[in-house]
Amino acid sequence: MDLISMFMEYKGYFLAGVQYTLLLAAISVVCGFFLGLIIALLRMSPWGIVRFLGHAWVEFLRGTPMMVQLLIIHYGFAFMFDINFSPIQSGAITLSINSSAYLAEIFRAGIQGVDRGQGEAARSLGMTKGMAMRHIIIPQAIKSVLPAIGNEFITIIKESSIVSIIGTAELIFQAQSVVTITYDGMTPYLIIAIMYFILTFTLSRILGVFERKLKTSDHR
Repeated sequence: MDLISMFMEYKGYFLAGVQYTLLLAAISVVCGFFLGLIIALLRMSPWGIVRFLGHAWVEFLRGTPMMVQLLIIHYGFAFMFDINFSPIQSGAITLSINSSAYLAEIFRAGIQGVDRGQGEAARSLGMTKGMAMRHIIIPQAIKSVLPAIGNEFITIIKESSIVSIIGTAELIFQAQSVVTITYDGMTPYLIIAIMYFILTFTLSRILGVFERKLKTSDHR
């Protein structure tokens, strides 16, 4: 069976996989965004113990395989604490906390890249350090790292394939289902490879246009 024929016959499987993949990626980046921002602030705290906790979070999540993190959350929590997450919940939690470690470093670089004089000027106007960070520094930092956040979204789309091992019905899982039905071990995977490429290529082009618009608005 050729690619087009198989896609048309089993398009319900493949399109459902795309929906789950995009849903997981969207949830993970949104949750990772807020959690990553918090971790970035912890890493810049004046208190050593708080900095250590933020540093430990980032280093542990970046230094261990995502598959291990997924298995701990889905199976380990159920065994140790009797906390049972559904496959989609476990996948979203794992991708979110993993993404937060990378986004934390992106945010930290963005905050440190804001001219120090901006904070000093804000404090000279009567703002506290917290107010200056919230109203002046963080908004500028977020704007400067938006392209990197977009790239993280693209990365999560690809990495979400790992959650198929616990039964989350994203693209890989759906392709495996089609393989089981058709006994064709090549065509379904070629189809989802093309679908992944279309998703990531389209998003990267959109991000490129968005980034150029940001640069244009900054030069005005």
